[in-house]
Amino acid sequence: MKQALSITRKELNGYFGSPMALIFLGAFLAASLFAFFWIDTFFARGIADVRPLFRSMPVLMIFLVAALTMRQRSEEQRSGTLEVLLTLPVSLVQLVVGKFLAVMALVCVALALTLFLPISVSILGNLDWGPVIGGYLAAVLLAAGYAAIGLTVSSRTDNQIVALISTVLLCGVLYLVGSSGITDFVGDTPAEILRAIGAGSRFESIERGVVDLRDLIYYLSLTALFLTLNVASLDSKRWSTGERTLGHRRGIVLATALIGFNLIALNVWLFPVRGLRLDLTAQREYTLSQPTRDLIDNLQEPLLIRGYFSERTHPLLAPLGPRIEDLLREYSIASRGKIELEIIDPATEPEKEAEANQTYGIRPTPFQIAGRYESSVINSYFDILIRYGDQHVALSFRDLIEVEQHRDGQVDVRLRNLEYDLTRSIKKVVYGFQSVDAVLAAMDASQPIRFTVFVTPDSLPEWLAEAPETIVKVAAEIQADSHGKFTYEIVDPDAPGSAVSRQDLYDLYGLQPIAVSLFSDQTYYLHMILQIGDQAQFLYPSGTLSEADVRTTIESALKRASTGFLKVVGLWTPPEVPQQDMFGQTQPPFSSWNAVTDRLGQDYELRLLDLTTGEVPPDIDALVVVAPQVMSDWERFAIDQYLMRGGAIIVAAGNYAIAPDQFTGSLALLPLEGTLQEMLDAYGVQVGQELVMDPQNEPFPVPVIRQVAGFQVQEIQALDYPFFVDIRPDGMDSESPIVANLPALTLNWASPLTVDQVKNTDRQVNVLLQSSQDSWLRSNVDIQPNFDLYPDLGFAREGEAESHTLAVSIQGVFDSTFEDIPSPVAAEDEFGADSATTPAAGVIRTSPESARLVVIGSAEFLDDVVFDISSNLTRDRYLNSLQFIQNAVDWSVEDLDLLSIRSRGSATRVLSPAAESQQSFWEGLNYAIALLSLIGIGLVWSARRKNEQPMELIPPKTATEIGTDPQEDEEE
Repeated sequence: MKQALSITRKELNGYFGSPMALIFLGAFLAASLFAFFWIDTFFARGIADVRPLFRSMPVLMIFLVAALTMRQRSEEQRSGTLEVLLTLPVSLVQLVVGKFLAVMALVCVALALTLFLPISVSILGNLDWGPVIGGYLAAVLLAAGYAAIGLTVSSRTDNQIVALISTVLLCGVLYLVGSSGITDFVGDTPAEILRAIGAGSRFESIERGVVDLRDLIYYLSLTALFLTLNVASLDSKRWSTGERTLGHRRGIVLATALIGFNLIALNVWLFPVRGLRLDLTAQREYTLSQPTRDLIDNLQEPLLIRGYFSERTHPLLAPLGPRIEDLLREYSIASRGKIELEIIDPATEPEKEAEANQTYGIRPTPFQIAGRYESSVINSYFDILIRYGDQHVALSFRDLIEVEQHRDGQVDVRLRNLEYDLTRSIKKVVYGFQSVDAVLAAMDASQPIRFTVFVTPDSLPEWLAEAPETIVKVAAEIQADSHGKFTYEIVDPDAPGSAVSRQDLYDLYGLQPIAVSLFSDQTYYLHMILQIGDQAQFLYPSGTLSEADVRTTIESALKRASTGFLKVVGLWTPPEVPQQDMFGQTQPPFSSWNAVTDRLGQDYELRLLDLTTGEVPPDIDALVVVAPQVMSDWERFAIDQYLMRGGAIIVAAGNYAIAPDQFTGSLALLPLEGTLQEMLDAYGVQVGQELVMDPQNEPFPVPVIRQVAGFQVQEIQALDYPFFVDIRPDGMDSESPIVANLPALTLNWASPLTVDQVKNTDRQVNVLLQSSQDSWLRSNVDIQPNFDLYPDLGFAREGEAESHTLAVSIQGVFDSTFEDIPSPVAAEDEFGADSATTPAAGVIRTSPESARLVVIGSAEFLDDVVFDISSNLTRDRYLNSLQFIQNAVDWSVEDLDLLSIRSRGSATRVLSPAAESQQSFWEGLNYAIALLSLIGIGLVWSARRKNEQPMELIPPKTATEIGTDPQEDEEE
């Protein structure tokens, strides 16, 4: 090894003894920086990663390594020094390894000089260093393979140009063979084989932060194979063509072939082996999370996952197929046989294709494929079916991917969050298949379920006189089918000698009696408590207290206590009222809420609620109220009493709504009436009438017509719009799971929130979202900018600039809004309303500690109109709003498993808001660092060479001289 290192030093001296090394390093750095900042437009992407650096690395490395290796052997053959080297007392392996290490040392120096790029990105944003480490590791491994190829090619010719061109061609073919430009023309199986052979496709796997044993073995095998060929090539220089060396020649060829065969066989053997990999990403994005493994472990019946993937599909989707299959196999392995995995091509199995079409509604998608000389449409499958019992979910390619379009027209298609999409679908079918009997059977026998009814029959209103008997009947039926796991008890706190008094109920559970009527001094109890272990749920009668109502109430409580049921989310949105234009024509409603409806329906059983009945159904686990307006007292009462029952409410509670201005055709802001502001104020959250404006904002897309060569061209320009408050991680509560790992969020036309510290003294309050320190409040509802008067932002800055609260979450005990004012129930009772149509429980005055409330200061950030505006500039930015509301629902129903998986899949790490404004500074700084680094290397190496003694090549001794001085022989 000492002799190999001596050769390495000699080669490095040769590199740096001339301008060659600095030229190579300078060209590599210039190309890398140009690709990073200009071709991939790093600042325009706004993502804190260094993928643009490594995206061009395989191609740049081909030319760098080819230029470094072209003279290694060719120059020696041309100058005649190769024969001298071959006669030195140095083995061929040492010669090859020494020169190989010299090339790799220079490559490592070149890569080290790019480290200031990820350091700069880490300063500008939240960089995940796992993919960075993987990218540099992949670059070193790729360079090692290229260097071995270049040295071998250089040993076969004495012309440096020939060696350069041959190396570029050979390495280029090895890179292109696995690229989409080649694999698009073959089927899935040949494409997978080509991607396994290609050096570039292997590079992508490690570069994303996953070190697979198969990829490591591939690069090490490629390097070892060509280094072996290099040794054989040098050894052949010493061969004669006579019979005496025939055995030696055959032995070398046979040994080389045997080594190559074994290396190829090792890669073929490892090809089907999956799972032997190391995930370097910060959140282990490519490793199954523990919630996913727990869900799979608890499967009671076989789960079918069937992938429908056509052999010929869209070129941008084809590379994603193997990654999906890899993760599906991870699911299958983790299930230990509980998951049946099938990957099929429907074109080859018509029976399963017919089943997919007729039973599951899975149909092929037409893709238009445009080439240079032709355009065609193919019908292709790219779907996943998940089936459990009689429940199933089908995921199309639209549910799995996200698309990013670059300024140069290129499109990136990548998987959105595959584990989350698969796990939420599995959870939906598994939980949807469960029954109450299955829940009771799965309950721990050591913690029996106790159902207690606190009722005062003597003081019950006449229309509730039969309620206790109905409750007892239903409870007895459930107890009979529970095999001793469910017991019930009826307790009258007014009965003589009762073990529980009214004061005990208040002290233990906070239960208060219900007034018989508004002006009556008589009260009654009709409360139900379901207790499992040390956890208790408070159940309140609903509807007319029929057997069906009571059974639904008890079964819903059992499901909430179990982890094996699909949660039920209630959604209230403003009624869609058709509008009339200026000509009197009826137009569809301007605002709609289809996106949030579809998103919540993916993970939960979603119900659109009508609250005019004065109550929320008892099986609703969380209530989402979007843009409350024109609400009656009955609707407010339903929301209030749902919170008093210990429910979870999420309110998008802005004071304004957008509407088209019939005269100008632009957008206008209208104040809302009949909102929940008084109710929220009673709960301790005041929604201000002002609007928050922030210089840190999401731009507003405006169509602009330009004249280009006499033609009108319409384009979309982005204008600063302070009403679209852009909230980055520094304005979010990092401790709350609702906003944890959200890259950014936009609240449109938001109002500030004020939390009453006195009312919330004993509650847990979290400020979820805040505007920037430079934001201000505006009381004028004119939302049209005037850039003539205010060229900076289009609006005047008003008042003091400071941060404003935009969203809060609160958990604890709440007092009813109707505690001191007449409720609609009491009012109708006084005027003789039919009691059978009113809620049974009267007014609940205090909530348990499990009650949760999330208030958001914008009513429009979930509007489909706003999503359409946002998607004109940033295609997927609005998805953060949907993720935020979905996170809030997960927190409300305490479904933190899906929340944690979704957080792991945050693929977007954004730059700080000031990054784009500092673009010139950071580009100039990186170019300056690169230039200074090159100058520093040149000066250091020049000074080092001046202090070194020139190396002399000691000629080999003759046969008569060898052995005369053993010490001298050893030194030589």
